[in-house]
Amino acid sequence: MSSLPKFTTLGAGPTVLMLHGIGGGHLAFAPQVESFARAGYRAVAWDMPGYGHSLPIEPYTFKGLAQSCIQLIENLMTDKDGGQIILIGHSMGGMVAQEVVARRPDLIARLVLAGTSPAFGRKPDGTLAQAWSAKFVSDRQAPLDEGKSMADVARTLVPQMVGPRALPEGVTLATHCMSQVPAATYRRALEALVTFDRQADLARIAVPTLMVAGEFDKSAPPSVMKSMATVVMGSQYCELSGIGHLMNMEAPDDFDGAVLDFLAGTHDRTKKTVH
Repeated sequence: MSSLPKFTTLGAGPTVLMLHGIGGGHLAFAPQVESFARAGYRAVAWDMPGYGHSLPIEPYTFKGLAQSCIQLIENLMTDKDGGQIILIGHSMGGMVAQEVVARRPDLIARLVLAGTSPAFGRKPDGTLAQAWSAKFVSDRQAPLDEGKSMADVARTLVPQMVGPRALPEGVTLATHCMSQVPAATYRRALEALVTFDRQADLARIAVPTLMVAGEFDKSAPPSVMKSMATVVMGSQYCELSGIGHLMNMEAPDDFDGAVLDFLAGTHDRTKKTVH
């Protein structure tokens, strides 16, 4: 059995598990860990395999990442969770979240998808855009091929991903997180990213779901998130004005408020009766 991914946790109550993006780590959800814990939740932020102190997996695929996440969920589950947890995924973490809910919907009580998409590197007809995907991976790996560090990559990419209202402290945190990503893991994650496709499974999501978009998000534009919301029956959509792709770090108060309002509003509907 593979090693359990590492994570940070704070608070007591229903478990909220947060999955970071390709340039993240558990610290990317540091603001949320504190605020959700204060709100009465057990806040957990993982290090995706290969990030932080979590061991990498081989092969590095969404199937493997989902299996690691499912293993962690089963390990985290407490009596207070009633057999299900709340899952929050940002960007690539949102893709892992979709993979998890497609494979084990019984484990998820509520779902938050932030700055993500149902597929990556696809043409309008849904087929794989192989040339585009290959160029995307090549372009993102090029600085590393030239001998630059992940800190160099972060200083270039992060300013391009945030919106005009981004908190400077959030930009600093995002830059730090990306700087800490091992280059080898970043390469493998990029290669996995362009294989993701769960478009056909969106309509099967049957748990209360919140879609959170950033007005200036170029990676997962509001139009994509709105489209996802129309497919997931009964889902809610929230757009953060003046904010880009790294929304939970750029505007933690706005992001946390949207998520906590959603959780409060769906709490009664997800209570289970124990016989």
